[in-house]
Amino acid sequence: MANINELEILFKYHPPDVGQAKRYEVLRGMGKGLAEAVIAWCPESRERAIAIAKIEEAVMWANAAIARNT
Repeated sequence: MANINELEILFKYHPPDVGQAKRYEVLRGMGKGLAEAVIAWCPESRERAIAIAKIEEAVMWANAAIARNT
């Protein structure tokens, strides 16, 4: 659970620096590749849609880790 001091980190704008932008790009590309594999190999279904959403979520949280902790 977040405390009052952590809220500043959680809710402030974190402008990317040059090194962060490349890391975001790599993670997005890897997430897209995995999502493309899921679409190629899995039948259209609720489960496939959830898998895509979870990949999107994983990339978002990975990006947040970079933004908030570097």
